[in-house]
Amino acid sequence: MLSCLFLRKVCAGMKKQNKKIKTVAVATLGCKVNQCESASFQSCFEEQGYTVNPFYTAADIYVINTCAVTAKAAAQSRQLIRRAQRTNPEAKVVVTGCYAQIAPQKIRQIEADPIVIVGNANKHQIFEAALSEAAPLQSFQQNQAGEYFNDITVQDEISQLPVRRFPGRTRAFLKVQDGCNNFCSYCIVPYARGRSRSLTQDKVLNQALLYAQEGHREIVLTGIHVGHYGLDLKPAATLLDLLKKLTAATPDIRYRLSSLEPTEITPELLEFMTAADNFMPHLHIPLQSGSGKILKKMHRRYTAEEFIAKVLRCKKMLPAAAIGVDVLVGFPGETEEDFLQTYDTVTKLPVTYLHVFPYSKRPGTPAAKMTHQVAAEIKDERVAVLRKLDHKKRNAFYGSRIGKVHAVLVEAEKSVDGLARGFTDNYIPVHFQARPDDANRVVPVKLENLQERFVIGTLV
Repeated sequence: MLSCLFLRKVCAGMKKQNKKIKTVAVATLGCKVNQCESASFQSCFEEQGYTVNPFYTAADIYVINTCAVTAKAAAQSRQLIRRAQRTNPEAKVVVTGCYAQIAPQKIRQIEADPIVIVGNANKHQIFEAALSEAAPLQSFQQNQAGEYFNDITVQDEISQLPVRRFPGRTRAFLKVQDGCNNFCSYCIVPYARGRSRSLTQDKVLNQALLYAQEGHREIVLTGIHVGHYGLDLKPAATLLDLLKKLTAATPDIRYRLSSLEPTEITPELLEFMTAADNFMPHLHIPLQSGSGKILKKMHRRYTAEEFIAKVLRCKKMLPAAAIGVDVLVGFPGETEEDFLQTYDTVTKLPVTYLHVFPYSKRPGTPAAKMTHQVAAEIKDERVAVLRKLDHKKRNAFYGSRIGKVHAVLVEAEKSVDGLARGFTDNYIPVHFQARPDDANRVVPVKLENLQERFVIGTLV
């Protein structure tokens, strides 16, 4: 594992060898974890004097952090590689991320032009691979992966990728965990990310303090399976242990969590949320399906009834909290009755918003071999129905807070209507007239008028 100091030395040495290389462009697909990692790539290049260009402009190096969670994401990954090669045929193209991990041969077939593939376990070597003129261009024969591509299934340590500042954002993402042990039947991620691995508490605290020094006022803790944080550490720790230390060490920073499994939302966590002033009342909980039959086929580890009870418990203890829900539509064998069970479950629950995804067949997963695959047009119809419900749920929640005053973190960029914008503590998007120096500050805002996808507020 390379330390940040060693990475800087590597970058500095490579820079001397490659004086002609001055620009880099980074593209990121997929999850918040990828965004964290790309921010680290960019930080190192910038610290060594490289100019970071927009991805769709000419650059000497292109780094593409790919995604494979759906077939569409895989196709977008290939498109970005081709675009980089068209924009500057002489550039070095470095491809990493989940699509690079599970389909290196397909990437090598895209073009004959030089492509360096860096596996998910080797992301700490991105800089070395990108800046070294001697970096090998892997051929990926049957048993030849290359210097920057290791077997992800045997990795037992998380890649340490420190970030100086999260580019272009008021809030920062902090990756505390990687990998997943669950192996849900539809999900390719465990095959692309490996087993659950955690960043030690001291390193998480150091990164949070660095973000605070750089002026970030809000941090979102993220990972592939955040709820498993610390279980692999020696001695073992828990996510709640980490949250208590972070909120105490940086009381001026607002914290949020990315997705948590319903089984991981404990009474102790909810009690902590009610007591901690700087932990935001906002949870994101994947349901995936309201059908017990489909949940079993998905290898999910809870029942619909348990999910319902958990959401109701959250709402009882945190009445003003935003609760987001993931729903996966069109899983193999999902009948109209199964879908209606999902629709009815979400309709009755006091949730704030939905993230709705159509099932995407991923080769190598158990679900890809299942019979009774749902037709694309049926999946599209069901997605549309749930997205209308999402719109209704958001408006109902936003409307319920009209007249209330909430703490809003003001974004650096204004909205298209020229007003300041930001999110309340409970994740309501608000536009309002702010003072010139309010950017990146937390200010009290009274919610006044419900709009299509946000609320108009007044600075108090």
